[in-house]
Amino acid sequence: INGAREDRAALGWYDVGLQLVKNDAGELGFKVRVGGGMGRTPTISPVLREFLPWNQLMNYLEAVIRVYNRYGRRDNSWKARIKILVKAEGQAYIDQVNEEFRQIVEDEGGPHTITQAEYDRVAANFREPDLDLSPANAEAETLELLRTAANEDRDFGRWLTSNVLPHRHPQLRAVMLSFKRLGYAPGDATAEQMEAAAELADRFSGGEARVTHEQNLLLPWVRRDQLPALYQAAKALGLAKPNIGLLTDMIACPGGDFCSLANARSLPIAEAITERYQDLDELWDLGQIDLHISGCINSCGHHHSGHIGILGVDKDGKEWYQITLGGSDGTTLSGPAIGGKVVGPSFTAAEVPDVIEALLATFRALRKPGELFIDALRRIGHEPFKQAANAARHPKADQEALAEQD
Repeated sequence: INGAREDRAALGWYDVGLQLVKNDAGELGFKVRVGGGMGRTPTISPVLREFLPWNQLMNYLEAVIRVYNRYGRRDNSWKARIKILVKAEGQAYIDQVNEEFRQIVEDEGGPHTITQAEYDRVAANFREPDLDLSPANAEAETLELLRTAANEDRDFGRWLTSNVLPHRHPQLRAVMLSFKRLGYAPGDATAEQMEAAAELADRFSGGEARVTHEQNLLLPWVRRDQLPALYQAAKALGLAKPNIGLLTDMIACPGGDFCSLANARSLPIAEAITERYQDLDELWDLGQIDLHISGCINSCGHHHSGHIGILGVDKDGKEWYQITLGGSDGTTLSGPAIGGKVVGPSFTAAEVPDVIEALLATFRALRKPGELFIDALRRIGHEPFKQAANAARHPKADQEALAEQD
């Protein structure tokens, strides 16, 4: 479910994706997508309804599930997913859902229609925190203080640009705490760091923090004049790195270190790439790049939707990695949701960082001024990147890696 203008939940990649929208009359409703998914059959969900009134949501979902329950595959556990049914039936599935919805509303009286009273009851649990919105400094003075601090500390200026988001209230900002740093798996934290993050939420964000799709923490209620103090406190905890949206702000699953389903280890790959790209000047020069890592085809790291995706695969009991390029979550900056394409044979763990470096060197050589990686890739095409990736293979490293695994 996504309520923002920007798709922050990768809606096209899920069994059911719901985008809150308003129609021309200003009424609230949902754009409904059904039948997306990753795994062995990566699929982008089609739109079933451009606008569904909000109070009919549960009735419509009932219709979606009834049709799937009626026709979904029970003969093959690998195909027992709603995406398989939607892909196979296409418009016929959509027509069946809409007919089922009509029957639920007209013939059954819409038993799951959400009443205004029920909406109000639930909404009452989501009050805004009580915040002191009367800062000591006037707006012009606050802006001048931030400008001065940013000029004196380059990293703080970058943090304001990458980790601080606009807010509908002019005196507030939403702030990302980066849980992507050397020595930790992406998204991981110690108990002490979580306690400290909770204290930051109490001190700066009305006691509220949220986990993001990208495995970071968001403080949604930060006063603008308190940004310098929050930055210093977060920096002391190692949570203020200005790398949100950059290469090292990667998504990674636990992989073979923790998951019995994994074919390969994800975390050492993430660590090796993070270690190689510690220079903030270089990261900022490269610009926004979504890097996603999965330890197996179940795609828990969403490798299909990364600008660069890394997938762990098994070959004769050995760990290898496929590289995909050109995927997208569906954000405005990256364009519509789409699955990445594999760029050649699999690579050993030792080769993956060199392959990533070769891809980025190709991007640097061929990009236009100000062009993002994903835009350059779409303009140029995959072939130069594929050639660079394959050229990064080094037989000696292959032999050493295989000998070490043996």
